[in-house]
Amino acid sequence: MESTRYTPSRRDMVKAGMSLVPPVLLGATSVFAADAGAAGGGQADVELQPKTDPRAQYPRPPFKRQQQEAPGLALKMEPRPDHGEKTYKGSGRLLGRRALITGGDSGIGRAAAIAFAREGADVAFGYLPVEEPDAHEVVELVRAEGRKVVPLPGDIRDEKFCQKMVADAVSGLGGLDILVSNAAKQVYQESLSEISTEQFDATFRTNVYGMFWITKAALPHLKPGAAIICTTSINAYDPSPGILDYAMTKGAIAIFIKGLAKQLTPKGIRVNGVAPGPVWTPLQPSGGQSPGKLTTFGADVPMGRPGQPAELAATYVLLASQESSFMSGEIVGNTGGTSLP
Repeated sequence: MESTRYTPSRRDMVKAGMSLVPPVLLGATSVFAADAGAAGGGQADVELQPKTDPRAQYPRPPFKRQQQEAPGLALKMEPRPDHGEKTYKGSGRLLGRRALITGGDSGIGRAAAIAFAREGADVAFGYLPVEEPDAHEVVELVRAEGRKVVPLPGDIRDEKFCQKMVADAVSGLGGLDILVSNAAKQVYQESLSEISTEQFDATFRTNVYGMFWITKAALPHLKPGAAIICTTSINAYDPSPGILDYAMTKGAIAIFIKGLAKQLTPKGIRVNGVAPGPVWTPLQPSGGQSPGKLTTFGADVPMGRPGQPAELAATYVLLASQESSFMSGEIVGNTGGTSLP
């Protein structure tokens, strides 16, 4: 009796091939996936764009001279940052997870919120009340994915608000699985003598104290399998002279990541970080860079341009997902080609 041979279809071969691709690459390439089912009756063939020179993938300097009052809005930037609104395609990697993101209205936090929602997570995010126009867009983007969203306006320089924000996130989401500490303050000053005690205190309270208070409040709600992700910076290793106080906070965050991982990894909670290089966010035109330097922002990295928030989204998804289950105490660089030590 002749045996029946199975001849795989093109679709089966694509699926089998994709199953062999490392998860981190799947996350990165998902940004460029075409709409599934556009020509296949709703089937999920994955088509990728041709390879692209990353140096030319996004706008390069010089940029228009521009300035905003702090903390700035993405909707007023020229060009507008890409947070993945039209490009990030999810694949269910965070299905059913519940995430709290600080600084989720714009920049890297917004890119993470969009990506998490498209990967199946419900999202709560913090932001300053003056950032409401950007926050409203994030609410609509998360809701469009059919996910629950909890906007949490307030100032993380206030310990009581940090505690309330975590409590409201847990109440609104029904629990907490992922914490992303991303909110930051950055003010450009040419010399140490120009940094006031008020500015120094505000920078540390936003970048370090807020992260500490929020993480401390979140810990009782995080169970084994949970993930904490903190945004540090290339400035933790190679500080830019004009943002000295900011660089000091990013160094503190890097140490926090390493030390907290030693406490929590034995309890089944992973702690990792992301160290971005120059990224095109509202932090830059709202005092994070001098107006003159902003026109050439990102020109000095090997890529010759600043990163876009969307380019970091896959890293946050990886660190939040079970695919990075053997990673803790690590800091992943997204720097445009500048190596971390």
